[in-house]
Amino acid sequence: MENINRYIEHTNLSPELVDADIDRLVMEARDHHLLGICVPPFWVKKAKREIGESDIQLVTVIGFPLGYNMTETKLLEMEMAIENGVNELDLVMNISAFKTGMPWAKIEIAKCAKLAHDGFCSLKVIVETDYLSAEELTTACRLCSDAGADFVKTSTGFALSGAKLEDIKLMRGCLPSNVGIKASGGIKTFEQVSQLIEAGADRIGTSSGVSIISNPIP
Repeated sequence: MENINRYIEHTNLSPELVDADIDRLVMEARDHHLLGICVPPFWVKKAKREIGESDIQLVTVIGFPLGYNMTETKLLEMEMAIENGVNELDLVMNISAFKTGMPWAKIEIAKCAKLAHDGFCSLKVIVETDYLSAEELTTACRLCSDAGADFVKTSTGFALSGAKLEDIKLMRGCLPSNVGIKASGGIKTFEQVSQLIEAGADRIGTSSGVSIISNPIP
């Protein structure tokens, strides 16, 4: 598969991450022409400075990793991230509200989508597929699409399992073509990436971006 590097968001969301890790992430993304990097909100400002004029999308996470923060907290996080120069925001859906059947899960995403778009940013919504049945995943995808999300993302990487082919296929089948899919969580090989893209993924979130493109299938 050609240009696989342009699908990859090079990610480091480790709680032990230090400033040198941000430098390395940016350098590796630049050297290997990766699409973007995904960093914690605290490190957005530094990452933006290190990226400079390079063609690297800057992504951060909101309400991470559990998603049950108050909406006002998520919106404030987003405002600060936009002010610090982020291009894309990966919002953890309020899975607790969603499973309770509350309409607030959709209302929150709509509020966040408006703020993101007003700030000229894209919004991805993390639905955490490991916690959802197939029926719930279908409902969640449609909810995200209706609320204005630009992408639906599989996982935070903190649940027991991450991106699965069957989930990507299900998501692609129920999402409109203008809503992308970001596969993330446990993606470590070129073969995995190829299969996920073939199944319908438009983005790949992984901390193994360099090794993936450096070790393609023979």
